[in-house]
Amino acid sequence: MTSSHPPTPPRSVLVWLTVMIAMIFIMVVIGGVTRLTQSGLSMVDWRPIMGIIPPLTEAQWEQAFAAYKAFPEYQKLNYGMTLAEFQAIFLMEYAHRVWGRLIGLVFIVPYLWFLVSGAVRGRFALKLLGLLVLGAGQGVMGWVMVKSGLIDDPSVSPYRLAAHLVLALALAAILLWMVLARTTEPVPLTQGHRRRVVAPLHAALFLATLTVISGAFVAGLDAGQTFNTFPLMDGQWVPDGMLDLKPVWRNAFENLPMVQFDHRLLGILTMLAALFLWARGRGAVLRPEARLALNLIGAMALIQPGLGIATLVLVVPVSLAAVHQAGAMILLGLLIWFLHEVRRKPGRLD
Repeated sequence: MTSSHPPTPPRSVLVWLTVMIAMIFIMVVIGGVTRLTQSGLSMVDWRPIMGIIPPLTEAQWEQAFAAYKAFPEYQKLNYGMTLAEFQAIFLMEYAHRVWGRLIGLVFIVPYLWFLVSGAVRGRFALKLLGLLVLGAGQGVMGWVMVKSGLIDDPSVSPYRLAAHLVLALALAAILLWMVLARTTEPVPLTQGHRRRVVAPLHAALFLATLTVISGAFVAGLDAGQTFNTFPLMDGQWVPDGMLDLKPVWRNAFENLPMVQFDHRLLGILTMLAALFLWARGRGAVLRPEARLALNLIGAMALIQPGLGIATLVLVVPVSLAAVHQAGAMILLGLLIWFLHEVRRKPGRLD
C-alpha cells in the first residue's frame, strides 16, 4: 500500500519554511505593537525599494516630519508633536515595514536556490510560488490599509486591518501545514476515537479564527480602551447601544460596544470549545505528539482568555496586548497541529 504522505524535501527546505513561520509570527507581533503605539500612519508614502533607507540626517528627518504634518493624524491628534516624538513612532513603523521586506527577501532568495538545485519541484514548487504571490499581496494590502488613514479620519479602516491580519495568518497556517505534512505521518485513529475529537476540533478552530478576526476589529476601533471591566460592561451584561447603526449588520464591525461584546463572547466560546476538545481527547488513543498538542491546547485555552481579560482591565498596556495577540497565534497553531495529527488521510490538505 503506497502512502499519500508528500515526499520529504531536504532538511534545509524544512528549516527554511520553519524560519518563515517564525518571521511571520514576529511580523504580526510587530504589527500589533505598531498599531498599539499609534505608529502606523507615521510613514505617509510607500516606496517598496527605496523605503528601506530611513532618514539619516537632520534635514531628512525634518523633511519626513513635514510630510507627516500634512496629514490628518498630525493635524487632528498629534498637533504640536516634537521631532523626537515623531522619530519614535516613525522608527516603529519603519521596523514593521523593513521586517516585511526582509521576509520577502528570506523567501525569494532560498526559493530560487532550491528551485534551481531541484530541492523543490513540481506541485510543491508551484504551491510555494503561490505563497510568494500571496505574500506580495499582503505587502500591498498593508499599504492599502495605511492609505485608508491618510484621507480624512486619522484611523485605518478596521476592515482593511482585519484583511491584513487574516492574510498574514493564512500564510503562516499554510506554511505550518506544509512543514507538518512533510515531517510527520500521523497514525489514523479508529472511527470511534475520531468521532470523539474531530467535531470539537473543527468547532474550536472555527471559533478561534472568528475570535482573531473580531480582535482585529477591536484593534481597528480601539475598542479595548473602553468598557474596561469584566465580566460586566459599564455595569451591564449587555451594554446599551449595540444595535444603533443601520443597516444592522454594520454593528458587528463598526459599533464599538457590539465589537467588544462580540470579541468577549467569541473568546469565551473558544475557551469552552478548546477545553471540551481537551476533555474529549483525553479518552482517545493518541500518539505522544498528538497528546502533547492536545494538552497544550488545553493550557492555552485557559491562558489566552486570562491574557485578554488582563489586557482589558489594565486598559491595553502595549506589552500585555502584544502577548495576547501572540497567544492567539499560538492557539491557532496548536489547533492546526492537532488537526494534522488526527486527520483521516495522510497527505490531505498539504
